[in-house]
Amino acid sequence: MFKGILINKDETGYRAAVQEIDEAQLPEGDVTVKVEWSTLNYKDGLAITGKSPVVRRFPMVPGIDFAGTVTASSHPDWKAGDRVVLNGWGVGETHWGGLAQMARVKGDWLVPLPKAFSARQAMAIGTAGYTAMLCVLALEKHGIKPADGEILVTGANGGVGSVAISLLSKLGYTVVASTGRATEEAHLKALGASAIIDRNELSVPGKPIGKERWAGVVDAVGSHTLANACATTKYRGAVAACGLAQGMDFPATVAPFILRGVTLYGIDSVMAPKAVRLAAWERLARDLEIGKLDEITREISLAEALAVGADLLDGKVRGRVVVDVNR
Repeated sequence: MFKGILINKDETGYRAAVQEIDEAQLPEGDVTVKVEWSTLNYKDGLAITGKSPVVRRFPMVPGIDFAGTVTASSHPDWKAGDRVVLNGWGVGETHWGGLAQMARVKGDWLVPLPKAFSARQAMAIGTAGYTAMLCVLALEKHGIKPADGEILVTGANGGVGSVAISLLSKLGYTVVASTGRATEEAHLKALGASAIIDRNELSVPGKPIGKERWAGVVDAVGSHTLANACATTKYRGAVAACGLAQGMDFPATVAPFILRGVTLYGIDSVMAPKAVRLAAWERLARDLEIGKLDEITREISLAEALAVGADLLDGKVRGRVVVDVNR
């Protein structure tokens, strides 16, 4: 038996609770992992609360990330004792995830825990931090350099935003953070933002094309925010879109793309190929300041994750949350 969060949906409704689970209930997979740490991402909040239908099968253990140690494997790449990390691949949605003390998954979904990080630190990064790194890699691949101008980071207090600010500032970029929490200005500047703007400047309907400002953008918000970010991106600049905290809609025109040659990169962290994942984790090990990561990380228990999942959706959580599944 092991402890985990289990989500059920039946005629009595949708509910998530910490339960004792029999190991025989673990889903199919060729690698079994003793989970040490998990984390909470926006998608985990949606799963725990049921506010969006991200969970496709029931019962479901949520948690799109975990880090731990292999206990059994029939996969050629992994053996008992190996330290591993999982991000995405539909775990916590269609396959049991990481908010539990045990997990069984396909070995192809795993990557080695980088030597630079403990399991806890890897989960402080989690899908949010790994997605932020994918966004930065997209801007770099586009050829954007620090001298080209300001980089806008939206949803700056969230997990993706916090890590993106830290990474970009370490790499020498001038970062402008967009947030709805003006009280967090000192915190965002400590992470590396050079200026803060109110998210209301971006979150309401704007013009099809506006004054050029951003050399590049990391957007975790979507909707009008993404449309306005594209409309104010400089000639031949780039926007990396990775989230939908404001909405899934994209109320924009083609104007920025055909008049300014702006490029919009879609950042998919869930199904990204293994080579891309390994490259992102390698860069995180090199470019992420662990001290800053620790400052934005809060630790909770498995039981606390139920309430914090709802807080995350309400914009009450700053930075990253790690879940100690063994307490």
